[in-house]
Amino acid sequence: MKATELERKRFDKALDEVIDLFNNIENDDPIIRFGEDVIENIERAKKKFGETMVDEKINTVVKEMLSWLELEDVDLDNEEVEEEE
Repeated sequence: MKATELERKRFDKALDEVIDLFNNIENDDPIIRFGEDVIENIERAKKKFGETMVDEKINTVVKEMLSWLELEDVDLDNEEVEEEE
């Protein structure tokens, strides 16, 4: 690829910005760490029933389970976690 000196400098600057962005990416920690056996079964279910259906079913079950807990008093913006004993 032929480029003028100006184009080369613009490319170098853009490449430096992309590398800087990559180096500053935060880790994407999962909200829930499923066991390997659960992950395998989820993959099987998605293959058999489709990703959308399985996602909906898992969300329904988790939503129901979380409804059993008293969570209204938890502030997500506050980083301190208060645990009940």
